[in-house]
Amino acid sequence: MSERRPRPGESLTFDFDARPSPVAEPPRAAPAAAPAPAAPKPEPEVLSVAALGRILGKSLERAFPSAVWVEGEVSGARPAPSGHLYFSLKDEEEEATVDVVMYRMSITPRARTLVKDGARVRLRCRPTWWSPRGRLQLVGDRVEPTGKGALLEALEKLKAKLAGEGLFAPEKKRPLPAEPRVIGVVSSASGAVIHDICKVAFRRGAARILLAPAQVQGTSAAESVRRGLRALQRIPEVDVIIIARGGGSQDDLLAFWDEELVRDVAVCRVPVVSAVGHEVDVTLVDHAADARAATPSQAAELVVPDGHARRRLLAERVARLQRAIHARVQEDRVAHARLTSAFRDPRLLIASAQQRKDDRVARLGRAMTRRLTREREHLSKASSRMAASHPRQGIARDRARVAPLRARLVELARARLASDDAVARELSRRLVRETKAVLRDDRTGLAQLAARLDAMSPLKVLGRGYAIATRAADGRAVRDAAEVARGDRVRVRVAEGAFDAEVVDVEGGGSGEG
Repeated sequence: MSERRPRPGESLTFDFDARPSPVAEPPRAAPAAAPAPAAPKPEPEVLSVAALGRILGKSLERAFPSAVWVEGEVSGARPAPSGHLYFSLKDEEEEATVDVVMYRMSITPRARTLVKDGARVRLRCRPTWWSPRGRLQLVGDRVEPTGKGALLEALEKLKAKLAGEGLFAPEKKRPLPAEPRVIGVVSSASGAVIHDICKVAFRRGAARILLAPAQVQGTSAAESVRRGLRALQRIPEVDVIIIARGGGSQDDLLAFWDEELVRDVAVCRVPVVSAVGHEVDVTLVDHAADARAATPSQAAELVVPDGHARRRLLAERVARLQRAIHARVQEDRVAHARLTSAFRDPRLLIASAQQRKDDRVARLGRAMTRRLTREREHLSKASSRMAASHPRQGIARDRARVAPLRARLVELARARLASDDAVARELSRRLVRETKAVLRDDRTGLAQLAARLDAMSPLKVLGRGYAIATRAADGRAVRDAAEVARGDRVRVRVAEGAFDAEVVDVEGGGSGEG
């Protein structure tokens, strides 16, 4: 391969067919009558793809020993997660494009601001051959602005013109329908966009989707999208239209900067949702549409109502309605009791007393809820004291006291039986009375202790209709409404069993004892 440095203004060419001339072997001696044999044809040299890439890379390094400045219009700028910046430079006068990469160590904040689609820049770079992709690319280390590109300047003028006509005014934006009958979609029939929209729409609820296939990239894409938009508007059942396309470079999204398409979107019969490109891609269709979605999937979420959320809202409102009805019934009962008390009916007096009792019991229950922790300590102490004075111990002591009396009775009876049966019977009766009195006193004390124990039992309170609520997370008793929040799960202990409940509303809380 012939290699030389190019002169200024001269392009570099590569002669891949040039090969070193083979060395001719000296002819062997042959008989004079026989002609000399022809020299064998040399076999061509075969290079591997990697070897060819290394040759091209070295040739570029020798051809461009120092950095060069290249001027052009930025296209397809995309930052990578690694921090590198990839884009293309294209010639505005001729059809020529070259790929560019700027590594993270060479990128400044100003460079990130300058490199955007449609901007004209001057780049200091080195041409290199990137073998993994088999293409020529420029590795840039410095970028300077040289003005706006022709495309960017034209798009900004068009945007200012349409904004001046009021096509992007916020007051012209229409709300999306809450229950759309049919959702029209203008997108490619073979891409993944329509599948994403259908998947999200069917997951959220029942949805009818009508697709108007359109070309979303290329010179005829704008007219194709306009035809799909007009076709969907002629269907009366269509309530909202989604214009969707996947991400791409500025050149790929030029169809959605078309003036006629933007005007058609602005005067569309039904609301329009624009889901063109990614979140960072903003086109004139996004400004003219009634709503903009970052992705086609988000557009489906905006248009299709969530059936699960609506069912939850319906259940919550039914519960609130039931509570309101219950509260109204309670108020009507109280009003009825007040009106009936004016007639002096004894039954009403009893009902009023029961109401006062219920009110006091409710107040007592609230007080016990707040003081549950302290009462548990008191109960523990009382249990210790009761264990010391258990009825079994009292009975044992009483039996010990009765046993000597019984022995004395037997002895006296035997001693006096022979001499005075009457006196013996009288003494026996007195001893029996004393024994009964002692046993009666012991039973009375035992009954009092049992009554005190039963009165201090929490189960006694639960038997009157109250409950003990504990938090499901840590088992701590709920003493104040401020200790729980809406959505928390609590475990409620009643007189017979327990059950789990979810907090749907919180009233009061944080007050003192009442």
